[in-house]
Amino acid sequence: MDIASNTIRIKQKALELGFLSVGISKADFLEKESKQLKEWLDNGFHGEMKYMENHFEKRVDPRKLAEGAKSVISVLYNYFPKEHQRKDTYQISKYAYGTDYHYVVKEKLFKLLEFIKEEIGAVSGRAFVDSAPVMDKVWAAKSGLGWIGKNTNLITRQYGSFVFIGELIIDLALDYSGLPQKDFCGNCTQCIDACPTGALKPYQLDARKCISYLTIEKKGEIPSEFGGKWNDWIFGCDICQDVCPWNTKSCLPGGRAKSHKEPQFKITEELKNFKKDDWENIDQSTFKKMFKNSAVERTKFKGLKRNINFLSEKKPLT
Repeated sequence: MDIASNTIRIKQKALELGFLSVGISKADFLEKESKQLKEWLDNGFHGEMKYMENHFEKRVDPRKLAEGAKSVISVLYNYFPKEHQRKDTYQISKYAYGTDYHYVVKEKLFKLLEFIKEEIGAVSGRAFVDSAPVMDKVWAAKSGLGWIGKNTNLITRQYGSFVFIGELIIDLALDYSGLPQKDFCGNCTQCIDACPTGALKPYQLDARKCISYLTIEKKGEIPSEFGGKWNDWIFGCDICQDVCPWNTKSCLPGGRAKSHKEPQFKITEELKNFKKDDWENIDQSTFKKMFKNSAVERTKFKGLKRNINFLSEKKPLT
């Protein structure tokens, strides 16, 4: 079969697996993004995330990440929930309500890769879901799935920004005719204006000030300068997405971001009804039970307690 028919079949299968959309780019060196990433790192905006400095060449050139790479297949998977936590409690980011997305999305990518091998032939490749030196948002934008907004998230005209991004990097040439989308942020600065810690400038994030970074990546005690600025977030933060018009009724066709249909992402009744007192008195046993196979495991019990104590002004763990 030719390049065009292979491309069509791969895209159709991706949609059958539940992905919202799929785009394909030629695996090549990211010249502009390489310079931007170096400048971002040189400014120290990555904070304690020293792993961002590792494998720089692989991060900006997928051909160094997967041998013989010719194509980057980018997919989007919805995680916007139908049901949310109660508003009067400590908050965790919506992406962490259910089973860790790394498992869920990667399993579907493996199925897509298996389909390619079975239907097209001897194709080699690797699957990635936010767990390797891959510039996910850049590749998704290059393939026409959306644009990188002022809040540095990928935004789509069809679904907003509450989407996971995954990739297959394979040694098969495909159709790269998908054009990057126009930037539709316009003059809007709602994400920047709403960020309580001042972490955002247009198209640039200082991770050292970001609530997501402070609640997950930051080690040790939280700097006192952030006291009173966290808005009850204890794991991650959705503020810059929650205020984005592309996630509300003002932009998306047919209204706000549509709820996902993934059972593994559904919020549990316990989490949905957890009150501030419950969070402040959570023990390690309850933590393990509530967040087994959850992205929240990343911060560990001690990290979550640190965040809760910071907000509740209780003494830190000894």
